[in-house]
Amino acid sequence: MWIHGLPNGFSDLGHEVLVSGPLTEGRIKEILSFFQPELIITMGHTKEHTKEKQDWLRKYIQPLQIPHIYWATEDPGYTFTFTLPYIETVRPDFVFTICQSRVPFYKERGIKAAHLDFGYHSSINFPTINHSFYEAALAVIANGYPMLYEKKPDHFRFGALNTLISPFLVNDMRIDFWGRYWEDMGHIIGKNIPDEWIHGYVSYEEANKIYSSAKIILGVQNHTTQVTQRTFEVLGAGGLLLTNDTPEVRRLFNPGHDLLVTSSPKETIILVQEYLKNPKELAKIRENGIKSVSKYSYTERARYMIDTLVNESILSSEKANRDGKGKTTLFIDLLKESFDLHKIEPGDTLWAISRNYNVSIDYLKRLNELTTDLIEEDDYLKIREKD
Repeated sequence: MWIHGLPNGFSDLGHEVLVSGPLTEGRIKEILSFFQPELIITMGHTKEHTKEKQDWLRKYIQPLQIPHIYWATEDPGYTFTFTLPYIETVRPDFVFTICQSRVPFYKERGIKAAHLDFGYHSSINFPTINHSFYEAALAVIANGYPMLYEKKPDHFRFGALNTLISPFLVNDMRIDFWGRYWEDMGHIIGKNIPDEWIHGYVSYEEANKIYSSAKIILGVQNHTTQVTQRTFEVLGAGGLLLTNDTPEVRRLFNPGHDLLVTSSPKETIILVQEYLKNPKELAKIRENGIKSVSKYSYTERARYMIDTLVNESILSSEKANRDGKGKTTLFIDLLKESFDLHKIEPGDTLWAISRNYNVSIDYLKRLNELTTDLIEEDDYLKIREKD
C-alpha cells in the first residue's frame, strides 16, 4: 500500500526514490552501499518493524549520518506501545505524526516532530468509469477488526461503526462490504451481515473502482484527533464519502460540500435517504471533493516534508531541490536485473529451496547474507547471479 503514496510524491518533485521491500541485515547494507541515499524514511507498524530490524537500522544508518525520518502513522493508538520504543531504539533525526496533539508530546521529550496527515496519489486514487461488478448503493471498504474489539471494546472505531453501519443492518438495508473479518462482526455491530453482502479482500490497486462505482462510501473514522488515509483516497477517486463527524474531518473538509458527515444512526439514515434520491447533488459533492482534496496529495505532502526538514537544518537546500523527472524504483526490481530470484511461499524452507534449485544451503546463505536458516514468507531469495 505504502509504495503507491509518499514515494511517488517525492518522485513527482524530481527525486529518485528506492523502496526497500522486506529487510534483512544484508539487504540493508546492500541498499545503503548501492543507492547511497541522502534521506531515509521509515514508516508504519508492520512485520518489517521487529526489534531485530530496528537494531539493524540504527546500527547501519547512524554511522553514515544520513538523515533518518520516521512517519508515525499509528498515532495516537500505538504511541506508547510502539512509536516511542521505536524512536528510542532507532533514534531517527525527526518524527512526523498523523496526530497533531502528539507533536508537543514528542517535543516535550526532546524529539523533533511535526504534524503530517495522510494523503492520496493520483496514480492510484483516481476516478474511473463505472464498473458494474462494483455497483452498490452503499459500500464499505475496510476491515472489521473483531480482534481489536476483544482488547479495546471502547475504541472510538466501534462507536463509529455503530453510527455508520448498524442502522442499515437493523433496517435490512443492503451494504456491500469489501475487506476482512466482517463475518465475525455481528456481536459488535448489532446484527450478522448476510453472506451475500460480504465480498472479502480487495486489492489496494482495485479499490478506486469501488469508490467510483458505488453511490455512497461509508468511511469509518478511528479517532477524533486524526483522519484515516481512506478519507483522502475516496475523495481523490471521486467517491461520495459519508463519514463520522469529527473535529479533524471538519478542519480539512466542508461537510455538505466536499463530503457528508453524521453524528448519530438516525442522521445517517436521513442523509442516505435524502442523497440517494438526489443524484445531481451527489454528483456535485463528488466533484467538489475531488477539487478540495487536491491540496492534500502526496506530492504536496512530500514538498511539506522537505520544506520542514530544510527549516530544521536536517536537509540542505541543495539536496532538497531536484531538476528533471524523478522516479520510484522497487529494490526487488533491481535485484531481478542481476539475479535469479525465488519468492518465498508459505511452507518454504531454505533446505527445500536449495534442493529445488540444486544449490547448497551455505551458498544461499552467503549470497543473501543470512546468519540463520530462517526465511520470511513473501520475501525473495537470490538463487544465483544471471549470466
